[in-house]
Amino acid sequence: MGDTKAFAEMEKREWSEPDVAGAYASGFARASDMVVPHLVAAVDAEPDTDVLDLCCGHGNVSAGLVAAGARVTGLDFSAAMLALARAAVPGARFVHGDAMQLAFQDASFDAVTIGFGMPHIPEPPRVLREARRVLRPGGRIAFSTWCGPEVDGAFGYIFGAIGTHGSPDIVLPPGPGANDYADPDIAYPVLEDAGFGDFHCQVVASCWQLDDPGLAFDFFRDGTARGGALLRPQPEAHARAIRTAVVERVLENHGEGPEWTIPMPAVVISARAA
Repeated sequence: MGDTKAFAEMEKREWSEPDVAGAYASGFARASDMVVPHLVAAVDAEPDTDVLDLCCGHGNVSAGLVAAGARVTGLDFSAAMLALARAAVPGARFVHGDAMQLAFQDASFDAVTIGFGMPHIPEPPRVLREARRVLRPGGRIAFSTWCGPEVDGAFGYIFGAIGTHGSPDIVLPPGPGANDYADPDIAYPVLEDAGFGDFHCQVVASCWQLDDPGLAFDFFRDGTARGGALLRPQPEAHARAIRTAVVERVLENHGEGPEWTIPMPAVVISARAA
């Protein structure tokens, strides 16, 4: 991968905004919340296990781990997200940090979770190597990633509409693909190189239950880094065309309402420290 400095700066800039963090937690996360039980189960979280929740965001995975009885440390680079997490999950410890350079000793944790953080990290292989370093032998890692536009769902609706109707002058800086690590052919070799084995892959039929078909557009615009960086700067005519195209896809694929179930399928990949 080439220079990802601009990508890292974009991610930090977008997620540092309290409005973006809050919009993710209140809107977009309606789908990611559905994946939490699968991440918790994938790392065998139980009482008296020490779990590191990387890219913890507003703390929804941390909350699931705490509910399972685990001792949880959540880490994120976004102060805005950490403020939400501390308020929502008082039973966990939250620290500001870089998932690519962890300030923890070797073999400190029984498990590591990463809830939808992989696409937001400039160099995902570094994170997996660091996760292996801080895991005890036999400890488990599990991370979730959204399925790509090739799978029916909101990702395809949004990014297809951006490709057709978005301003060609608004582009993302080079970085990891948003859905790369949903593909075992990509994820497994990187995990193996980092010192993991015993791989598992699970598809989760997460979704949004909406009473407005345009909310799919709004959630990406207001509560994401990549989507927001592409959608928020759009000239009004382009933004309106993108939103209209998304609404049309929702109505075409999911009926006339008055409520819509919009697929946001995800993949949970897990492995064990060798």
